[in-house]
Amino acid sequence: MFNMAELKENKMGVMPIKKLILSMSLPMMLSMLVQALYNIVDSVFVSRISENALTAVTLAFPLQTLIISFGSGVGVVINALLSKALGEKNFKRADSAANSGILLTIVNYIIFLFVGLLVVEKFIYSQTDNPEIATYGIQYLTVICYLSIGALSQMLFERLLQSTGLTFYAMITQISGAVTNLIFDPIMIFGLFGFPKLGVAGAAYATIFGQTVASILAIIFNIKRNHEIHLSLKEVFKPNFSTIGKIYLVGIPSILMMSIGSIMTYLMNKILIVFSSTATAVFGAYFKLQSFFFMPIFGLNNGMIPVVAYNYGARQKERIKEAVGFSICLAVGIMIIGTLAFNLVPGTLLDLFNASADMKAIGIPALRIISVHFILAGVSIILGSTFQAFSRGSYSLIISVSRQLVVLIPVAWLLSKTGELNNVWWAFPIAEVVSLTLSIIFFFRLKKTTIDTL
Repeated sequence: MFNMAELKENKMGVMPIKKLILSMSLPMMLSMLVQALYNIVDSVFVSRISENALTAVTLAFPLQTLIISFGSGVGVVINALLSKALGEKNFKRADSAANSGILLTIVNYIIFLFVGLLVVEKFIYSQTDNPEIATYGIQYLTVICYLSIGALSQMLFERLLQSTGLTFYAMITQISGAVTNLIFDPIMIFGLFGFPKLGVAGAAYATIFGQTVASILAIIFNIKRNHEIHLSLKEVFKPNFSTIGKIYLVGIPSILMMSIGSIMTYLMNKILIVFSSTATAVFGAYFKLQSFFFMPIFGLNNGMIPVVAYNYGARQKERIKEAVGFSICLAVGIMIIGTLAFNLVPGTLLDLFNASADMKAIGIPALRIISVHFILAGVSIILGSTFQAFSRGSYSLIISVSRQLVVLIPVAWLLSKTGELNNVWWAFPIAEVVSLTLSIIFFFRLKKTTIDTL
């Protein structure tokens, strides 16, 4: 039982850590599982159109991921700054961070609106000269860019809920968006119940519709239920340049780190399509399938980051150490399950995407080889989130650049020169060994210079 003084404190400063991490993370992990499920189902429905349609969505994925990178990058920084400010009882700074995040979300949308107008066609044709694949890719990606305000606002307003411990409401918004997407995917792709048959573009519209529903709910919950921050349009359009400067100082490395994933998938697509469009489709199927295990860990991160940031602000180092250690154990457990699934039933997983015999011949060894790195990745992700909670975005940026650009792509390119596609997949485990090594080095530096001095 807590005494009355403790009850007046935010739960992130007083609740037992294991219980706190679970209470903060489980709703987010559940909602991330639902998101992973609808990501898979999205591609499952698209694959029913044709393998070329699945390949087209895979080619669109890097730019789609870039939108997520900008939205999530701002959200992660707002999450850490806001939670730290609340830990310090600086409510004015917390409000400034939240309202500045809204302004930056509007700026990000304007950027991607112009990307949709000027870049999409060139981007798709830079990866393929197949006219059918290109047409599908342009249709899908144009819709995603033009209406990206739904995705960007969803990520921000859910982060505001998470940063104040209202993860249950964030879970409701994410599940609502995912369910909306699941319902409208087949309706808008295949033209059911009187809707026009939109094909691949229908998948994009269903995704946007789900994101918009989620963002509207998240805005309502922040206004009605989130009493620790105060949102104001007047404050949004009266920029606090000091706060915006801090967001960009920490956020640019975070955005760059996430954007590196877009560059990696783009270059990997170009490496794989030399072998065949089927190899690229397998890569897309892998990304959808691995999200079923990686997304819950990102949900765990969403619950862990505000806990660590709050206790950093409150100078509670033992609670920080316990939170990081417990989160690593949970992540490793999830990744063990993922490794077993990819090794024991890879053919069944590929059947979800209407896999041909050729796709299975490529995909089964690919899933088994790539999954070797899952457990290592689980540890690296948690350590990376710890760096974000301490506003050490530069550490995460160095690790991400090293893993995906310095190691993964060059190694994949070199292995592709052997002429054996299966060799290319080994670039993933090799890169993850480097990533984990750097993560451990930076964590011990952070522990020595910051955590142990609290």
